[in-house]
Amino acid sequence: MNHQHDLNLIRDSIRTIENWPEPGVSFRDVTTLLQNPQVFKKTIDIFFERYKNQNIDAVVGIDARGFIFGPVIAYLLGASFIPIRKKGKLPFKTFRESYTLEYGEVTSVEIHIDALRIDDQVIIVDDLIATGGTMIAACSLIKKLGAHVIECAVVNDLVYLKGSQRLKELGFPVFSILEFN
Repeated sequence: MNHQHDLNLIRDSIRTIENWPEPGVSFRDVTTLLQNPQVFKKTIDIFFERYKNQNIDAVVGIDARGFIFGPVIAYLLGASFIPIRKKGKLPFKTFRESYTLEYGEVTSVEIHIDALRIDDQVIIVDDLIATGGTMIAACSLIKKLGAHVIECAVVNDLVYLKGSQRLKELGFPVFSILEFN
């Protein structure tokens, strides 16, 4: 397996849409990666290889694209899959955490209060880290449940928005397959 070749294939499979969802933003669209089964498999394999020997109890996926990658990784690891959803989408009692989106809008995410056990070893999965607000909120929810964030795992890190830097400063390790500067 040629690791750099695989990274190039993954990078080349991600479509960039300029000025979306607002002017000046370069949106990294993973739907084109998902359309290619070989590239999707290579992406999942990278995550599996990284976490297969780390005794992960749960993979937490962030609404919505974390729901694409997270369950597949959880299945391969023999771990549970836990969704973190946008406010009002989970039917049982929840903990909620608010944060500010890249574009200034305040929103919140939730997790069921019984989703994790104390001391569970958790990875959080999403398609990307931008400013880090959503991922920081997810880390906070996991800590409220007494579980441990082993790593925040994403396909794309938009380094120039400093989200991964914010996470690391708060003590949360970050792994990204790709970085965009």
